[in-house]
Amino acid sequence: MNKPLKTTIYKLAPAVLISLIATSLGLLSLFKSKVPMIQDFGLMLTIGIVIAFLLALFVLLPILTIRTKLSVNSEKKVKEKKSSKYFQVMKKFTKGVLKVKYIILVVAVILAGVGFFFDQKVGVETDMETFMPQDSEALSDIHELRELVGSTDSIVLMYQSESIDSYDIVLEVKTISDMLQTEYSDSIVRLGSVSTMLDMVSNSSWNEANFETFYNQLPSDQLSLVQSSEENIGIINVSLANMDDTEFVGFLDDLSNSLNDLDSSIEITITGQSIVEQEMLVAMTSDRLIISLISIALVFVALLIIYRNLFKALVAILPIVFIIGWSGGVMYLLGFDYTPLTSTIGALIIGIGTEFTILILMRYYDLKKETGNHVESISDAIGYMSKPIIVSGITTIGGFSALVFSDFQILSNFGIMTLINISLALISSIVVLPALLGVIGKQAKAVASS
Repeated sequence: MNKPLKTTIYKLAPAVLISLIATSLGLLSLFKSKVPMIQDFGLMLTIGIVIAFLLALFVLLPILTIRTKLSVNSEKKVKEKKSSKYFQVMKKFTKGVLKVKYIILVVAVILAGVGFFFDQKVGVETDMETFMPQDSEALSDIHELRELVGSTDSIVLMYQSESIDSYDIVLEVKTISDMLQTEYSDSIVRLGSVSTMLDMVSNSSWNEANFETFYNQLPSDQLSLVQSSEENIGIINVSLANMDDTEFVGFLDDLSNSLNDLDSSIEITITGQSIVEQEMLVAMTSDRLIISLISIALVFVALLIIYRNLFKALVAILPIVFIIGWSGGVMYLLGFDYTPLTSTIGALIIGIGTEFTILILMRYYDLKKETGNHVESISDAIGYMSKPIIVSGITTIGGFSALVFSDFQILSNFGIMTLINISLALISSIVVLPALLGVIGKQAKAVASS
């Protein structure tokens, strides 16, 4: 076997494989989400990185081997010289980091803590109209329609009764409709039910005596839209005034309480497309902290099993925990709200960041085993691994940069936050990780020797 290829497989492939396992576990935490599209997103990302690993192992390495055999020796010497210069610069930089390691860690912890605090103040955007291109014709048509008819949002109040077409039930529906129009005149634009249809055909003069006459005059195709005698189900269509998320949630709470307080023989369920959209978007974003914690826990346990060393697992995962805190602070400073996409950032950055830290750590452990010098092993590991990690980070940034220019605000914000978080991951891997390794690495040595 070609020596460079053999060295790569035996030294680098295990590190990449461990990174793959950790990254996959981090992304699979997205299965905690109640929303199938988020689960599918995590699954497809996991499948993608597995395929990328297999391609690198069975396609890229053979290509590089062939290229190495065809390359000219003089070119190798020039590259080795340039690589050596970069290596010395990064080694010197890392030794400087180690001299102020405690300051770096204190600053990192403080910034992460502040970030976690302000992350709780970041809003959640659930208005789907804000996800659309704001200059799109479709959105303009929605706004124009809203101005003409007063509403494009609606909910449905569904009720059920064995005597759905009886006078008593329809009268109760009218009583509920009148209550809604009186108590929620600012929030409700119009109502549609069997009672409002009777009001139209009778000029609101229907009563128990003439109920059957007017009821039979209702067009069957129109009546079927609000009532099903076969299934004993009726509905009240409620057209709503335009509200923001907070107002809509408050309205639903008040409405639910009002309906529960009614002395009525029919039980009403609040449903409709607006309810489904609201619950879906809230579900996408509400579990973001839990998903991040599960992701961290899965990666930590996996590394603990692989390394069988508490300190090694901590060193690999702690720099990534810092990034999650920093990211929340950045979102607050930029005034971004969490969306279905940005709510997955925590799991993504744990996956990407863990790969960076593991590659550096595996190189450090190999060097430490060979030389036994703690400081030199840290600086050499950064010198050897920082370039591929930076190149990997830059190429990833380049790929996600396209999203920044999207007309869809939800994609643009996701692209911006991904670029920021990958940059933070690079900083954490090259600056915070050596500092952390400089402190915890010594502790690990002390524990091992005691």
